[in-house]
Amino acid sequence: MPHDRTPPRVTTRTGDGGDTSLFGKGRVRKHDARIETLGALDEAQAVLGVARAQAPAGVAALILELQRGLYVAMSEVATPQADLGRLPARIDAVAIALLDERASALKATTELEGRFVIPGEDALSAALDHARTVIRRAERHAVALVDANLLDGTHVLPWLNRLSDVVFILSRSVEGTPLGARAT
Repeated sequence: MPHDRTPPRVTTRTGDGGDTSLFGKGRVRKHDARIETLGALDEAQAVLGVARAQAPAGVAALILELQRGLYVAMSEVATPQADLGRLPARIDAVAIALLDERASALKATTELEGRFVIPGEDALSAALDHARTVIRRAERHAVALVDANLLDGTHVLPWLNRLSDVVFILSRSVEGTPLGARAT
């Protein structure tokens, strides 16, 4: 079947010298604090994708919702403060409240113990625990951006903190159940 459009370029060669673009006019080195944060958020996306690929429909839908939120957070991190008005969506108080609602709903059906967990009860919960640790790393990187006045953390920091909580509770919810049946 012929394509009606030109496929996107994957290889641009613009980063061959070790720098990359932000959303806007700026370019930074690939070891820049923003790029480190984006890398951790991208890794969290990928690990959540591994979890979603093995999750039952209800759990997969929640994970996809979380992944979509991560894209919004990533766009904020990738955008210099002067260009934030160009973004079609931002993390806001409503997004934080939605994660609080998700956490409350999951806690209502999940027995949580006051203990540290050893991940690996099953593949799905292990993937979710992996995602949680990557989200925590991204959160630490985001704090550094806020401290360097490169990111407004008013909503992004609480949202990332809540996101890791939701993923932790979701992991406990599906842990040891056939295909995560409890979290549907």
